[in-house]
Parts: sequence; structure tokens; C-alpha cells
Amino acid sequence: MIVFVIYAIIFVASFFIVKFAVQSATTDYTSLKTVTFGDESAVTPNRIASVISVLTIFLLWGAFTGSKLVPGFLHAPGPFIGDATFTYTAEAGGQQDDATVTVRVFPVGEEVAAPEVDPGDGWAKNDADTIGAWRSGLIRVDRNDELGRDEGHTVVAVNGTPISPGVSVETDFGRVGMSPKGTLNFTPAKGWQMEPIWLPPPESVVARMGEIANEGYRDSTLWEHLGYSLFRVIVGFFFGALVGIPLGYAMGLSNWFRGWFDPIVEFMRPVPPLALIPLVIIWAGIGEVGKIILLFLAALWIMAIAARAGVSGVAISKVHAAYSLGASKFQIMRHVIVPNSLPEIFTGARVAMGVCWGTVVAAELVAAEKGAGMMIMVASKFQLTDIVIMGIILIGIIGFGIDILMRMAEKALVPWKGKI
Repeated sequence: MIVFVIYAIIFVASFFIVKFAVQSATTDYTSLKTVTFGDESAVTPNRIASVISVLTIFLLWGAFTGSKLVPGFLHAPGPFIGDATFTYTAEAGGQQDDATVTVRVFPVGEEVAAPEVDPGDGWAKNDADTIGAWRSGLIRVDRNDELGRDEGHTVVAVNGTPISPGVSVETDFGRVGMSPKGTLNFTPAKGWQMEPIWLPPPESVVARMGEIANEGYRDSTLWEHLGYSLFRVIVGFFFGALVGIPLGYAMGLSNWFRGWFDPIVEFMRPVPPLALIPLVIIWAGIGEVGKIILLFLAALWIMAIAARAGVSGVAISKVHAAYSLGASKFQIMRHVIVPNSLPEIFTGARVAMGVCWGTVVAAELVAAEKGAGMMIMVASKFQLTDIVIMGIILIGIIGFGIDILMRMAEKALVPWKGKI
């Protein structure tokens, strides 16, 4: 929750700061474009906002993981590391005595020895133990006491605060609780930072990426994993578009085709591709054919609906104008229907490529020897979070790159979009 609050504060502060800076620097108010409310074409991404957004996410990631790439003063409070102490009061045989427990809290993965402590003069002796950061551990304080459990040894207070089974006491170094059997359980203060096993710092992810790029993972290099996923997406999308676009044109131009295929398309459209994985495996197995069929089905319905919408959206006045000029049906199709429907088709293609890219990752989670999804799935089984995050980042970057290429292709092949 604290991360989202900080993110919201940065968002609001950045908005007003940038807005004030732009207004202060702008003197030619007549050159500012007037945006009509609801005019989507007049709204373009603010590049400054995009840069700040990415930097904010990176900053929060580094701050809450203790990254070395982020200045130390920006780090969120980390877990307690060092020697923690607390005093317990024990009762046995009608006698009470105090003793001190010293716990050495160390970074997980390191090996440390318990601190040496003076046992003290009373029958309750001082204790020492070790616990890893973000962890907790039971401490048998009665093991070295002169009066043990046979004499009714019971801890009744911690730092002067009464304690009993199920009750915990907060100290300067963490929380001391008591188990149902009366054993103390110490949990060091965890701070706000995430444990590396749940969220590693950015430099760990970058280091892992370089390692896998050079040495590979599961007998394949990083580029082979990504290449196989991209190949499956391209082939599945190609066949989906090859069938879906003509089907959409037929549905948009013929009442018979519309009536025949509309129930099928509208039925399959809301069915998520992932729901088809078991059926595709039964029909086509777990090999490459099954994955490509799944991606074909993921793209087919989107492309069919996009082509149908493109044809249905052609202004009838343009068709009548072409007929009045003596155009044949083929010429109307070639010079009116296709050019006016291409913007809708490209929009559908961008959506279909995104769906295919997400679907192939999920398909590879089920059964694959190579691929980005397989890499993430195997890494998650061994709690290799850095590989999982690396895979997610690469998937997002490639998906964003695909969308940019689709936009560039649309701009080059459909320059008349929004002009006719």
C-alpha cells in the first residue's frame, strides 16, 4: 500500500511541476492547439510524463529492494541487521529471575556464529542465537537455565511486559512472541524493503540476464528462447490473418456469410485462448503444431471481427459515388472497400499480435522445451525470481516493440487514415 501511495504522490507532484514549467516557458499562446473535449486525435502522449513514469517505477523498484543503483538516502527502511537484545523474566519453583537474550541477525546466505555472552550470576542464564533477516526463529531460553521445565520454568515477561502463549511483545529490534508450548519466537524487524527472494534489485536482474545470454538456460541461450516464442507468434498470427481477413470481408459484404459465420465468431470471440489449451493438446499434442494452432485461433476471431468492422464502416456515399463513375464491383472493392477498411484491420492486427504474444507465453507454461514461457515456468519452480522478472521484462519489451512496428507499418501502408 505504501508503494502505491508514494507512486500517487509522485504522479500528482510531477503533473503540477511539469505543467507549471511548461506554462512558464510558453509565451506564444496562439500556437497552442485547442483540444476539443472527446477529440482523441488531438491527444498525444506527453514525452516528459512517459520519462518520469518509467523513472518513477525504476526508482520505487530500487528504493524498496535496497538497490545499489539508487542513492542510499532514497532507500526505504530495510530489515534490521546486527545484534538484537531483549530481556526475559522467567519463573520456576516459585522464584523469578531475569536474563538477556542476544540475537545476531544476519543477511540470508551468509554464515555467522552466535555472539559470545556472559551467562550471568542468576539461575536464569543469558542466551545467544542467530536468525537470518526476514526470518524468525524459536529460542529455547530454558536450555541453559539452572531451573528448567522440570521445575516449571515459564517465561512470564519480555522487557518487563507480561507475555503468554499467543501474545507478542514489540521491542526495538523486532517482535517477540510465545508459542503455544511457551517457547519464545523472535522475528527481527523487516522494514519496508522486499526480500530478494520475492523481489530482487534491478542489478541482480541485469546480471542474471547477462549470465543467461552468455551461458544459456536449460540447454538454450536466451535468444533461442525468445526466438522460438517470436517464431510461434508470427506463424500463428500469419495464418490467423490469412483466414480471418477474407472471412471478415465475406461477413461484411454478404448477408449469407454474415448469418452463417456470425454466431460462430461471436461465440468464440469472448472465449479466452487459454481455455482452449486442454482441447488443443488433446487434438494436436504438445508439440509445435498444437501451439501454432492455439495462436491461430487466438488471432482468427480478432482479425475476422476487425475486417468485418472495417467493411461495415465504409461510408455508403463513397460506394454510390464510385458506382456513379462507372466503377465495377472489383474496382469498388479495390479502390473503396479495401483502402477504407485497412485502418480497422491494422487496429485489429495490433490487438491480435498482443493477444498472441500473451497466449504463447501461457502455452509454453504447459509444455515446451524452449521459449520465454518455459523459462519463466521452470525458474518459478526453483524460486529464481530474478529470472522470472527478467522474462517478464523481456516479454513486455518485445511486445511493445511489436506494437511500435505495427504502428510504423500502419503509418507507411495506410497514410490516409483519419484523412478520408
